[in-house]
Amino acid sequence: MFHKIIKRGHRKISKSDLNEPAPFGYGASAYRNSAQVSTSNVTVNHASRPSIAPPGPNLQQNVAAAANLLSPNELSAGIVETLPMFRDVPAPDRPSLFLRKLHLCCILFDFSETMKSIREKETKRQTLLELVDFIQSGSGKLSENLQEELIRMVSVNIFRCLPPSSHAEINDPEEEDPYLEPSWPHLQLVYELLLRYVVSSDTDTKIAKRYIDHSFVLKLLNLFDSEDPREREYLKTVLHRIYGKFMVHRPFVRKAINNIFYRFIFETERHSGIGELLEILGSIINGFALPMKEEHKLFLVRALIPLHKPKSIAMYHQQLSYCITQFVEKDYKLADTVIRGMLKYWPVTNCQKEVLFLGELEEVLELTQSAEFQRCMVPLFRQIGRCLNSSHFQVAERALFLWNNDHIVGLIAQNRSVIFPIIFEALEKNIKSHWNQAVHGLTTNVRKMFLEMDNELFEECQMQYQEKVANARELEEHRELTWKRLEAIAAKAGGEDMVLVN
Repeated sequence: MFHKIIKRGHRKISKSDLNEPAPFGYGASAYRNSAQVSTSNVTVNHASRPSIAPPGPNLQQNVAAAANLLSPNELSAGIVETLPMFRDVPAPDRPSLFLRKLHLCCILFDFSETMKSIREKETKRQTLLELVDFIQSGSGKLSENLQEELIRMVSVNIFRCLPPSSHAEINDPEEEDPYLEPSWPHLQLVYELLLRYVVSSDTDTKIAKRYIDHSFVLKLLNLFDSEDPREREYLKTVLHRIYGKFMVHRPFVRKAINNIFYRFIFETERHSGIGELLEILGSIINGFALPMKEEHKLFLVRALIPLHKPKSIAMYHQQLSYCITQFVEKDYKLADTVIRGMLKYWPVTNCQKEVLFLGELEEVLELTQSAEFQRCMVPLFRQIGRCLNSSHFQVAERALFLWNNDHIVGLIAQNRSVIFPIIFEALEKNIKSHWNQAVHGLTTNVRKMFLEMDNELFEECQMQYQEKVANARELEEHRELTWKRLEAIAAKAGGEDMVLVN
């Protein structure tokens, strides 16, 4: 009966959370600056036992005991005490002191009120600094129990419900001041402690992986949506180190990042940490062995290439472009797949995205070999031709800059019999009617390059273009003449009707 009442009570907490499970197990009432957290909601999984303990007769007592241990409302009762420093106690007593300091650091504070619990906040900060120094100095190897409590303390502090994000659609992240986490004075030290623990040579991965498990890694990945760039930077470093040290987690990390990308691309198009996740992946891709696994190629096709679709691509395009070019550099045969994928998501009305695409396209083409180029050159240069005629001068200018790249010019020269006829009309239109003088000048240079490359082919294309223009003019004159005849017939029919009516 007690468990039924508890469940009913949780369902009534928030109507907005009826259809969603509570993230990180904190429930609907947990927020970034929550002053009260029960450690019964933070679990550290063991390899030898289930992650969620079955309910027992002492459940209510256990929850109350954990709440009493961590609730900052009990500060006045002396829970936050000033503990001695490690150097002031004998070596055999340091593990016990380490555990007491971990328990002290499990207490959370409300940072929305700067003048509240100042002394207690500073005590916790100093304690976290001591813990960081203790781990970094390698003063003593941590027992398994202490490692479990360490990860538990880290979980209590960093795993929390992030507040609703503004996710303002801005072109430059520097144009707007980023959100800064109020509790960062403590969070930074907790992240630093976790990082030092992960990279420490004393940390045995066989033991540590029992606590830094899939659940822990997944919660870390969920925190990448934090709007505080300082937190995302720490998360990036920590996750990268975990990926490097815990080989057993590598497939899971890649799959979890995939899932974040899928949700971002096809559902929300809102996430603060796509750039940081791509930075991690850039380093991972760089270490892929050859020949590349099919799993990695599918990741390119299903996740990385579709990341060109969201409107907010400018926020992470630099990192995305690096990942894409890493794939092509690893396996040049992927160039055709990448170029066709980019053409699929080519923007129609967003000129800023087009400029980004053209820049990335140049990097990919620079790594493309002749055979792959020939497979995609027809749809590619049809798109480039449309870019050349863009009324936005930056798009047209960036497309013309492709001819400044010697490798791309070499590929064009090898396949000029196919490319010249596709691109010639766009060049002629620019020379005759483009409003921008810079675009006009660059077009003249490219046209001259074509002329010098193959004079005979140039004259043939020119003749075909003139015939096409003449045919279009003749068709337009015929159309106008047909409309005039129809107007005359309509006018005559209207006059006869008037006579009949009279």
